[in-house]
Amino acid sequence: MKFTELGLAEPILRAVAEQGYDTPTPIQAQAIPQVLAGGDLLAAAQTGTGKTAGFTLPILQRLIGTPNQKHPRVLVLTPTRELAAQVGESVHNYGKYLKLKSMVMFGGVNINPQTDKLRRGVDILVATPGRLMDHHGQGNIDLSHVEILVLDEADRMLDMGFIHDIKRIFKLLPKQRQNLLFSATFSDEIRTLAQGLLHEPKTIEVARRNSTVEVIEQTIYTVDRERKRELLTHLIKAQNWFQVLVFTRTKHGANRLAEQLDKDGISAMAIHGNKSQGARTRALNEFKDGKLQVLVATDIAARGIDIDQLPYVVNYELPQVAEDYVHRIGRTGRAGATGLAVSLVCVDEFKLLKDIERLTHREFTRYAVKGFEPDLSVKPEPIQKPRTGVRSSPANRGGARTSSAKPVSPQNRINRPQGPTAHGAKKPASGHKPSMHRTGGRGQ
Repeated sequence: MKFTELGLAEPILRAVAEQGYDTPTPIQAQAIPQVLAGGDLLAAAQTGTGKTAGFTLPILQRLIGTPNQKHPRVLVLTPTRELAAQVGESVHNYGKYLKLKSMVMFGGVNINPQTDKLRRGVDILVATPGRLMDHHGQGNIDLSHVEILVLDEADRMLDMGFIHDIKRIFKLLPKQRQNLLFSATFSDEIRTLAQGLLHEPKTIEVARRNSTVEVIEQTIYTVDRERKRELLTHLIKAQNWFQVLVFTRTKHGANRLAEQLDKDGISAMAIHGNKSQGARTRALNEFKDGKLQVLVATDIAARGIDIDQLPYVVNYELPQVAEDYVHRIGRTGRAGATGLAVSLVCVDEFKLLKDIERLTHREFTRYAVKGFEPDLSVKPEPIQKPRTGVRSSPANRGGARTSSAKPVSPQNRINRPQGPTAHGAKKPASGHKPSMHRTGGRGQ
């Protein structure tokens, strides 16, 4: 199937073609006709499968030929600033030949330019719940004309504590509207939300629940907790890794690791909820442009990172929620490209590794790099849970209300023409493999 067979108008197809795409992904091939039909939709798909285009393209199609409106006709809610910006970019790119007005609204930036843009009128509004409620509180926005509501990454919004804002937003919308709910997984909480929001929805689910992408090479290195940073530096330098996304559990840990890597001669920056929007955008842009070798991120901040040809993901610290592992490593190995996911595991994290193995239905062989062999007789120490943050002031409110280590979820991109190198990606140039040996075989 080609995009030309999905009932999209020529201006949209022209924009899609200019981005280098001609073949829809499975979620797009199924979602686009359903959205065009006008009914409610509940959709779940594995990381990198193109959910954003799955709703952006048919929404643009449905607005073609209608006059511009003073008030939003489409509302897309996203959990974070970065994801809002990327959805807004998709709307802009694929609607470039249409006379539609769109805007992105999130916290962490001055509210006044957003207010001015609202006054000039907008057809499609992409927003984080917090900043949207700020505008409503100031009387800047009227949501009574919304025809289509999209909840993007709905599971993450629930994880981040947005349920109360979401329910308040629902009350501001007209009862007669089309509802589209997109999620990484169909959790019980998502199904409960869908029951109260959706009317006889069509359901789409691509890839089995909690599956890991088969084209991702997953490697576990055991190491003493005090030598993780040293091992990471060794791996990056010895194997000439570039564009490495590294996950930590806490904001403080992300800052500290980025500073240490810099001292080791590896360009690195941290991205997390305490960083200003300008700093987050700058770090992400430098990473995408190849100017930054390593981006160190917390789970929530990494939401919205969508990078072609991302070859390496490193779990510097294993996530405390096993599902997070699937979402983290899914940021590489997209659209048929290969990727490498490395986890540095100390004795404190063996239980977390067991949880991941149970979830993914696989056992990992644990390896030790020569010179970094761990002392397995060391007594495990308890892992501290990240502290929950406090609600920020309205002026500075961004996508997140709290700070927690919950699952990160896939970001969305149209698939390039089929083939194992769909994004032009090649197998990671890992150089020489580090000298290593097993530490305890499988499932230790």
